[in-house]
Amino acid sequence: MSERPHAAERPRVLVCDDESQILRALRVILRDAGFEALPADSAEQALDLAAVHNPDAAILDLVLPDVDGVELCRRLREWSGMPIIVLSAVGEEDAKVAALEAGADDYVTKPFGPRELIARLQAALRRAGTEPEEPVIRAEGLELDLAARVVRRDGEEVHLTPTEFDLLRVLATNRGRLVTHRELLRAVWGAAYSEDTQVLRGQIANLRRKIEPPDGPPRYVKTDPRVGYRFAA
Repeated sequence: MSERPHAAERPRVLVCDDESQILRALRVILRDAGFEALPADSAEQALDLAAVHNPDAAILDLVLPDVDGVELCRRLREWSGMPIIVLSAVGEEDAKVAALEAGADDYVTKPFGPRELIARLQAALRRAGTEPEEPVIRAEGLELDLAARVVRRDGEEVHLTPTEFDLLRVLATNRGRLVTHRELLRAVWGAAYSEDTQVLRGQIANLRRKIEPPDGPPRYVKTDPRVGYRFAA
């Protein structure tokens, strides 16, 4: 596997936000975590920086003065596969979903915690550097054998329906990333069912009854209300 041109240097993160205070804060947060920030206060400037400096990842605000963050994400995705994290204000679920479907890998809600932002950035970079698919995925006592379509919890086989297995497979192979309702529905049922969230909720509930511990909050499949699910183990 070939290295990126600047692999020996601090990883570069494109940061686009029209609020100067946020840009300054992000530069400090990223610097302290071992990254180099490439700040931009508009979509056009962000596109120019991305083309010139080939960043390793991007953190984009949804609200920008020239082009909104969804369109910026879409333009970057036309030629770049780098991880993209969007920043969103509380209550903008529709915009978050649009950004994720435009190619963003994750989102962080404003006001954000520096530790959470860095953790999500590092997780996105790890996923970008792994092989496309693992034959066996293991996480906190759960084992998912993709080739054999077998699931075990604490060594005991869990009998899932084909639909339940496919849901778990999509979530687990996108470990840590928020997968929207629409993405899950399209991946498992097809494009014709992309709005049938009630069916999805029912199947997720069935899946959880089989794989999650009987007591306490979900360990593996976490809910992002009104947006989607993530495999968080």
